[in-house]
Amino acid sequence: MDFYLEALDRDYKKPHENPSVGVLLCKEKDDEIVEIALSRSLSPTMIATYETHLIDKALLRNKLHEFYEISLLGEGEI
Repeated sequence: MDFYLEALDRDYKKPHENPSVGVLLCKEKDDEIVEIALSRSLSPTMIATYETHLIDKALLRNKLHEFYEISLLGEGEI
C-alpha cells in the first residue's frame, strides 16, 4: 500500500493537500493480517481525527462484497 500512496502523492497531490492515507477494507476481521500488512510502515499508524457520521454499515458491506466479486471475476480473465 505504501508504494501506491507514495506514487499518488508524487504524481497527483496538490501542494496544499495533506499526504494520502490508505484504508484497509477486509471482508472478515483478522488482526494478524492487518498487523502484517502494516508492519513495514516507517511511520506509526495513528488516527488523528474520525468522523462520527459514517457511511451506512450495510451499504459499505454491500460495496465491499461487490468489489470482492468483481476482483474474483478479474482473476479468471488473466
